[in-house]
Amino acid sequence: MASYPDHLQYSREHEWVDPSSPAVVGITSHAADALGDVVYLELPQVGAEITAGEVIGEIESTKSVSELYAPVTGTVVEVNQAAIDDPAQVNADPFGAGWLLKVEVTAVGELLDAAAYAEFAG
Repeated sequence: MASYPDHLQYSREHEWVDPSSPAVVGITSHAADALGDVVYLELPQVGAEITAGEVIGEIESTKSVSELYAPVTGTVVEVNQAAIDDPAQVNADPFGAGWLLKVEVTAVGELLDAAAYAEFAG
């Protein structure tokens, strides 16, 4: 079974949230592995209002295009330009350098702890 950092929270759409302020959002290693080599990211603009559970962008790999879902509600305060410029970072370090965006959170969606997400993801 894969290991997921205990300090993060996880969505059923395979995004993770570091609940610091601002919250950091990315996709899980499970999602990155399932996608294959990530080649393109479409992320919301800084200043965009996002809503938990709604589509906020796309992630394209050599296998497919998948939608990204907001695990939290709030305002985007930063996007990871380094990951946009080099999407392979999402595969190489999904819980670190491959983060996607930072959000000033006003509400949290339905999130799982690491153990519950590991069970959900199989």
